[in-house]
Amino acid sequence: MKTSFISSLAMSQSLRYQTMRMQAELAERLKESQTGRHADVGVALGAHAGRNLSMTRSIDRLNGLVDANAIAANRLSATQNAMTQIGDLGQSLLASLTAAKSDIDQVSVSQAEAERVLKSMTGILNTNLNGEYLFAGINTDVKPMSDFHDPASPAKAAFDAAFVAKFGFAQNDPAAASITAADMDDFLTNFVEPQFLGAGWETDWSSASSQKITSRITLNETAETSLTANETGIRKLAMVAATISDLLNGSLGEEARDVLYDRSLTLVGEAVAEIANAQAQAGIVENRVSAASERLSAQVDLFTTLIKDSEGVDPYEAATRVNDLRAQLDASYALTARLQQLSILNYLR
Repeated sequence: MKTSFISSLAMSQSLRYQTMRMQAELAERLKESQTGRHADVGVALGAHAGRNLSMTRSIDRLNGLVDANAIAANRLSATQNAMTQIGDLGQSLLASLTAAKSDIDQVSVSQAEAERVLKSMTGILNTNLNGEYLFAGINTDVKPMSDFHDPASPAKAAFDAAFVAKFGFAQNDPAAASITAADMDDFLTNFVEPQFLGAGWETDWSSASSQKITSRITLNETAETSLTANETGIRKLAMVAATISDLLNGSLGEEARDVLYDRSLTLVGEAVAEIANAQAQAGIVENRVSAASERLSAQVDLFTTLIKDSEGVDPYEAATRVNDLRAQLDASYALTARLQQLSILNYLR
């Protein structure tokens, strides 16, 4: 009968390799217990790993839209606040003009109020948010409104030139007292309105683009998420404020003033209504953006859940496996130490 021997070195090496394997597995199980997902998703899912990768890319894209919607929502909120202030200015000017029409002593008060409204409105329209002008349309880096009271203002120069072209003298000339109702009506219709409601607005008054900012609020939906200084209501309010503040600073007669008041009251009433309508449209878009963000977040949550379900591991099972591996490693270390202590010299006498 043939016998074979067992080498203590072979047993030690075998245990060493087994210990290394368990150490590697323990590292993976520790990672799984800490992260709650497979240590190597590709090995665990196989061909389905590509599906999860696609969902991860979708999550990144949806989160990008949610972040962009947050920026658009902030812009719309600031726009709403600004439009509320402009609407209040219009109401204030309307009240002042109504009082001035029935009381000649209110002329200077009305002129001062119109000047205040124009300056305040210009400041509001030049509001800057995060380095972008709110009312500049797509020209976000350009200040949309020029200051009418600036000596170098092209709008003031154009207005003065139009007055001289019509009447042959300046606004503060005493001859302004002789302007008739018909002449004032013709001046407002054919000289002033084109500067505000026609091409003159974008030439002399506004540097804003009429094209509003268009934002993608979902994967297949876009919305205009800004207003511009070229809104009709803003133009009409600027026209009233500019003409009242400038013409009443001169010596207009009562006949011309009445025409100016009547036209201004009509325009400022229309302006207030149109500003409110623009504000309402912005509010509708604001609600759309909010609803879109909620839908996007729901999709992100769904994809996240699907990925977690497919890549996740049972935390209790992972913890149990970690404990088992640690016990096996402790036993392996002890056995390896015992084997390394074996020597034939210990049995020689």
